[in-house]
Amino acid sequence: RPSAPEVETFEEAEERAKILAEAAALKQLASDYMHPEVGVKTTDPTLFGRNYFNRYSAPETEEDEFADERAEILAEAVALKKSSVAYMHPEVGVCSEDATLFGRNYFERASAPDVESMEEAKERAKILAEAAALKQLASDYMHPEV
Repeated sequence: RPSAPEVETFEEAEERAKILAEAAALKQLASDYMHPEVGVKTTDPTLFGRNYFNRYSAPETEEDEFADERAEILAEAVALKKSSVAYMHPEVGVCSEDATLFGRNYFERASAPDVESMEEAKERAKILAEAAALKQLASDYMHPEV
């Protein structure tokens, strides 16, 4: 019958389905681009797995040698900082808490008199006696009237 609508062929129907699917995909991309606040929705279970060792947010691990060297460098930096603060601020004074620092050595301190042997004491007495005799001679020579 001539008044009946035209029937499309199978190839035309497949072509129409492809065009409509591409249009729907383009519409979805345009919507995602224009509205980034709508998040990404996924249902693939492989997307939820995590690699705890090679992920970008994993802390980097370093070898023991580098860790020991880093600790030594940081300890030296702390000691240098302490020394520089002590040098730049002498008004801060030294505070010590070691009990052995408060003891005194009466025998080997810098202000202790030297201990003489018997030979040195006899030698000193002899020198002082000679000096006294020389002083007496000089006094007699300078003042003959006395």
